[in-house]
Amino acid sequence: MIGCLAAIPAPAFAAEGLDGANLSLWWGLPFVGILLSIATGPVLYPHLWEHHFGKFAAFWSALIVIALMASADMTTVTGALAHTMFLEYIPFILLLLALFTVAGGIYLEGNLHDSVFTNTVLLGIGAMLASLVGTTGAAMILIRPLIRANDDRRYNAHVVVFFIFLVANIGGALTPLGDPPLFIGFLKGVDFFWTTEHLWLETLTTAGIVLAVFCAIDLYFHQREGHFSRAQDPTPDAPLKLHGQSNFLLLALIIAAILMSAKWKPGIAFHVAGVDLKLQDLLRDLVFLLVAVASVRITPKSVRAANGFSWGPIKEVAILFAGIFICIIPVMAMLQAGTHGPFAGLLAMVSKADGSGNPAAYFWLTGALSSFLDNAPTYLVFFQLAGGDPDTLMTTNATLLAAISSGAVFMGANTYIGNAPNFMVYAIARENGVKMPSFFGYMIWSGLVLLPTFVLITWIFF
Repeated sequence: MIGCLAAIPAPAFAAEGLDGANLSLWWGLPFVGILLSIATGPVLYPHLWEHHFGKFAAFWSALIVIALMASADMTTVTGALAHTMFLEYIPFILLLLALFTVAGGIYLEGNLHDSVFTNTVLLGIGAMLASLVGTTGAAMILIRPLIRANDDRRYNAHVVVFFIFLVANIGGALTPLGDPPLFIGFLKGVDFFWTTEHLWLETLTTAGIVLAVFCAIDLYFHQREGHFSRAQDPTPDAPLKLHGQSNFLLLALIIAAILMSAKWKPGIAFHVAGVDLKLQDLLRDLVFLLVAVASVRITPKSVRAANGFSWGPIKEVAILFAGIFICIIPVMAMLQAGTHGPFAGLLAMVSKADGSGNPAAYFWLTGALSSFLDNAPTYLVFFQLAGGDPDTLMTTNATLLAAISSGAVFMGANTYIGNAPNFMVYAIARENGVKMPSFFGYMIWSGLVLLPTFVLITWIFF
């Protein structure tokens, strides 16, 4: 495979970088391979994946790196890798580390008696919290209180299913903190509050419809359970108590650091391996790291233990995304070539007859891939396909950017593997005795609830 990539053709690389117009689609195979590995590993071969996911990432990354080194001069290769690592991967993973650590230090103790009102309020609060601490953070904070509130019910799997819909996905559409693809957009130049200003109505409409459907279904199951004797509540009612409040201050520091990097332009940069590292971006990333360290130091270990906190998930994300960002390098070069590159057919699929972008097509194609593949690189692919210029996408083509952003975030809820917290919530629920639907059983739920909602959203907005 390396030989095939290296042989197509050497002149495809110019001295200033990768020339995507002359690349073959073979160069996209490692990117597809690593995404399919991530999608199928936890479901089809979980034991192998758990112990060897790093080797999968290393294999697909090696195909790209070795083929690049065999086809191009060392300056071009190191420049492409340094640009991806320094300007995209490191800021991305440091933000996830900071949010993951801060959210893991916030623990909601206590138990509430379940009711339609209680469940609806918890889901609504979780959806709002998702854009502040990230979908993963909000899911980890609230999933256990939600399970405790419903652990005496005969039918409670639907509560967790809708939790995945709203808290682990849809609610994260309003800021770059909410979901990884939106932070990718921020790193590409999209304003921090752009999604807040342009997606609030789409998010409110989508979440409102899904929440209304949940109320009806939860009311039905409550009434049905009235015909059966309720089990004794294994977790007696107790008032809620929030631990780790100091982490909210650290969360404010994360937001301040992001806004600082967007607004403060001192004009100071350090040239490393052909890449200009701007002072404001370096300070932002340093704040992310310091916040993570501070959260570990000031949060009692008992709080993290109560949350079931471990470093395993963020370690897996860091390793896998290192591979993703390397494998996507030639794909991005081919997308930058536009109609002159090998993805001209894909561009035609998302374009109208006059050549302008079709928002509905961007929404559904971005969403369809985000349902089964990781939504961050999917967002990046369609962001580039739409032109890749943040200024144009935020203004003239704002509807296209809204379609890409909402498709990547919303439709990550369609499957257990569409977004990182989905499977984590599934695993926690199973551990706590919730009889969760199978992979395809979950897709029946999403097909009946989410797909009609997305059709309506397309008709209204795109």
